[in-house]
Amino acid sequence: MSRRCEICGRGPVTGNNVSHSNRRTRRRWQVNLQNVKTIAGDGSVVTKRVCTRCLRSGLVRRVTP
Repeated sequence: MSRRCEICGRGPVTGNNVSHSNRRTRRRWQVNLQNVKTIAGDGSVVTKRVCTRCLRSGLVRRVTP
């Protein structure tokens, strides 16, 4: 399963760890994904992997228990 938001498409970002001696090694920043039950267009309940930026901005309608 890929680490990608199903709403906005955000995924991992790559870059460098830089030590005090200025040596560089590759690293990744992962997206903060949450498994969320959402309401689909036809009214059914669907589980999606959504980033917290989409949850905070209100792009996702969550199912209230």
